Formats: sequence, structure tokens, C-alpha cells
Amino acid sequence: MSVTKVFLTGATGYVGRPTVAALLRRGITVTALARSEHSARTLSGLGAEPVRGTLTDTAVLREAASRADGVIHLGSDPGPGGDEVDRAAAEALLDGVGAGPYIHTGGAWVYGDTDGVADEAAPQKAPALTAWRRANEDLVLARATTGGHPVLVMPGVVYGHGAGLIDMFYTAPARERGAAPVIGDGRNHWGVVHVDDIAELYALALGAPAGAVYVGVSEESPTQADVAAAAAEAAGHPGRTESLTLEAGLERMGPIAEAFALDQRLTSARARRDTGWQPRHVDDVLTEIARPTPA
Repeated sequence: MSVTKVFLTGATGYVGRPTVAALLRRGITVTALARSEHSARTLSGLGAEPVRGTLTDTAVLREAASRADGVIHLGSDPGPGGDEVDRAAAEALLDGVGAGPYIHTGGAWVYGDTDGVADEAAPQKAPALTAWRRANEDLVLARATTGGHPVLVMPGVVYGHGAGLIDMFYTAPARERGAAPVIGDGRNHWGVVHVDDIAELYALALGAPAGAVYVGVSEESPTQADVAAAAAEAAGHPGRTESLTLEAGLERMGPIAEAFALDQRLTSARARRDTGWQPRHVDDVLTEIARPTPA
């Protein structure tokens, strides 16, 4: 099936903007959910056609998806009940797009601590923050048995351009406190991916087989301590890190601290093989994170 028009949720977000660009470079027409007039103007500026509504407007989602050849669901609701919002939105988008490809966003944290290098077949041991994902993902992937075309993309920790979770929880605190936090001894590894690279995987996943599941990481596995040191350098405090117990990390950061403390080595070999994905940012994660960012 040729995909010429794609509907996105979360298109104005950190991953959404480069995903819009990746689709437009392929000559694909993009429509995207806009929660406000400001979002609509932003989307128009990016080259996408805005569709006014929110993730809870399931009738809007279903209709917009029905007018597209494919759907990429990047949006999320961070509030209480976000799992239910995600599930209802996914069902509406799947209903709307029918047999067209539907790309659903997961996250690699669901694999918990990995024993060596893990792939999509590894058992899931999700931290509390992401434990809800499995039920929604199972529901989504089950559509492959009833004529749907779901694909699951599971990014690692997304970095790049001085934004994202690393900036929020490591670089910005280092700027404010003079040191970047490190949970525990910091020797745990992270699966990471550059924001521009994961955007390319989302675009390529439109051509993936129904029911496919892809971990999206760059094959680098920096330690948390190395990431924190790079974040401190970006904040103007090179070499300054602050060790926190997990309990202190939870108090300061919230539940995400448990995810940052995971020790994960992951491979994206399946995504590379099936889709031809070739991440460009494969050796420069710490250099990128260490680049000075404005206050």
C-alpha cells in the first residue's frame, strides 16, 4: 500500500517536529492534531495541515485517520488516566485508518534491567512509570489479526538539540544547582537515540509489516554517570555531578528516577534489517549532550 498522506498526533512535540520533516522529505502530505490555535499556527509553519482537537476527541481522531493512508501516534496525556486516554485514542485511530499502517509509540524502559544486550523478544520488567504500556500495546498489536496494520516503535532515551528528558532532568538541574544528578553509582547503561534518527524510524515504519515491534536505539549504551557529566558540561559546570540514592532521586525527580536507574543494553538490529533504518548519530551521543545550551 502506497502511503501519501499521514495523520499525526503529538506533531508539535520534541519528536513530532522532526517526524513531520522526515515525512515531508519523502513527499508525504501531513495532517496533524492541534490542541490550540498556537499549535495550529506552528503546524502550518512546519508544513502540516492542522486538525483542531485533543487526544480525548475520539470522533475527531477517527475522522482524521479515515482521511489518511497512515497514522503515527506520538501524542500523550501526562495527567492521571493518561493510560486510558492513550488506549481510547489508539482504538479510534486504528478504527479510522482501517487497513492502513498505524504506528504506535511505546518505550524501551518496559524491558527493565537487561541481562546483556536485549532485543524485542526480551521479557518485560517495566518500572512503575511505564507498567501500563503493556496492556495498551497488546491491544494495539492484536489488530494485526483482524485486518489492521499496527506497528510498535519503542524508543530509548531520546536526546539531541539540547532538549528532551536529559535536558529537563540533568542539564537544567546542573545549571540551577551547579551539578548534574546521578542516581546510585551511575554505572548503569542507557539505550539512547538521537531525536532526528528516531523520527526517521517512525517514517520508515510506515512500510513495516503488520504486527512488527521495533526497539529504536543507536547501539551506543553510555552510562548514566557519563550522561550526567556531559550534561554538567553543557550547563557550564564540567565534571560536577551529585550522587543521589534512588530514594532521593524519587523525591527530587518523581517516578522517572526509577527508569533512569535502569541498566539497559539494547539492540535495534530488527529495525535496521526490516526497514533499512540507518541512524546517523552513532558515535557522538556524549559530545552532543555536552554542547553548551542557553539558560
